[in-house]
Amino acid sequence: MNASALLTAALAAEGAERRSAEVTDWAARIGWVIGLLLFIALVYWLMREGWKWRATLQGDLPPLPAPPEEPGEPRLRLTGRYHGSTTAGRWLDRIVAHGLGTRSRAEMTLTAEGVTVLRPGAADFHIPSGSLRGARPEKGIAGKVLTEGGLLVITWEHGGRLLDSGFRSDRAAEHAAWIDALGAPPALTAPGTPDRTTPQEGRQ
Repeated sequence: MNASALLTAALAAEGAERRSAEVTDWAARIGWVIGLLLFIALVYWLMREGWKWRATLQGDLPPLPAPPEEPGEPRLRLTGRYHGSTTAGRWLDRIVAHGLGTRSRAEMTLTAEGVTVLRPGAADFHIPSGSLRGARPEKGIAGKVLTEGGLLVITWEHGGRLLDSGFRSDRAAEHAAWIDALGAPPALTAPGTPDRTTPQEGRQ
């Protein structure tokens, strides 16, 4: 066999080896993709089960009041986002029962009857005036952290619990009017009440 034939045979063998390696690489890549998809599915399932477990623990929370048919003359309006609810003073203790854990767009109105929260794609609810305990600026709630004072947090009572619900207006300057109208919430410093840990403190 002459040198030219040997060179041709060597090149053919090298090409076959490369094609084999490419097939092997594709099999490995497909395996990695399938493994990643299974991992993502597992994480999603664990999160879903954790959500359901938390909702079960909060099963004693009664259904939320529905918005009144005749809410009365609006004193304030706010359009923005609803970022979630927690046990008052505990910015990570998320409340998920009755759809309170669902983040969504929101239209909020303050009247003499209380605060009505309309949420496209999620459950609407109403906070009666007798249940309102005040409002304050915050930078985080339910694991969501924004800029300092970027959230309007309304404290209210429902089913014997004090709750914090966080809203962010499309025009943040509107928060001050709501805080003035609702007043300051009670300080949670009495023995046996939860500590009001801020988002910044929670990361330390």
